[in-house]
Amino acid sequence: MKEITEFLRENGFLFSDFKVIKKELLNTKKQIDIYCGCDTKKHYISIFIVMQKSRFILKDAEILNILKDKLANLEQHNFKHNLLIIKNEICSKSKTYLNENNWKIYNDFV
Repeated sequence: MKEITEFLRENGFLFSDFKVIKKELLNTKKQIDIYCGCDTKKHYISIFIVMQKSRFILKDAEILNILKDKLANLEQHNFKHNLLIIKNEICSKSKTYLNENNWKIYNDFV
């Protein structure tokens, strides 16, 4: 978790509160890590780290958006920023879809 917070600090996100969300609470079995945080400006931020071996396609983007909605219902608040940190290739259609739905995509996390 330390690597994630350092990576996000380098990208301009400084958290006052940061917690791990278990996948079981959102009823998913996907290879994904989910975090929720509150930055110093009191904006809530959702962070999804995808670690799949195959290419991230539009179907995965739609599932990710559904998971974001479930997380908003679980935490009882909306998120100012939604971050996707991915280590693999991402399809151009899914990138467009996520950008239209207010996601920020980071593809340089190691």
